[in-house]
Amino acid sequence: MKASPSILKAALLAGVALAAVSWHAKPGTPKPQKVRLARLVVDSTQLARYKALLKEGVEAAVQKEPGVLTLYAVFEQKRPNHVTILEVYADEAAYQAHLNTPHFMKYKQGTSAMVQQLELVETDPLIPELKIK
Repeated sequence: MKASPSILKAALLAGVALAAVSWHAKPGTPKPQKVRLARLVVDSTQLARYKALLKEGVEAAVQKEPGVLTLYAVFEQKRPNHVTILEVYADEAAYQAHLNTPHFMKYKQGTSAMVQQLELVETDPLIPELKIK
């Protein structure tokens, strides 16, 4: 039985919400991971090229940057130009370093005219030490 797109979307959002429920560090504890969602709307006429650039950038970041823990992109089935990316970095410093890498800059510059909307949702992880399998 095939799950409907709305069920898959709800499951993804529920999982992200579970991972992103507010967590408050006590003084002296390590800084939590940086976890956020990037929600994008991409020009549908350029979707194939966008996907290629995103795939290239994600693969490079995960392979080359130890501070990039997860970059997981999904495209809605009924609106394939609506993209949600779960981003998990070791910490804020890892995120800032990621922004200055050649592969991120290539992605950002290459897709800037394709992205019609961008919303960045900052979150706090419930269990920062939890690893995504």
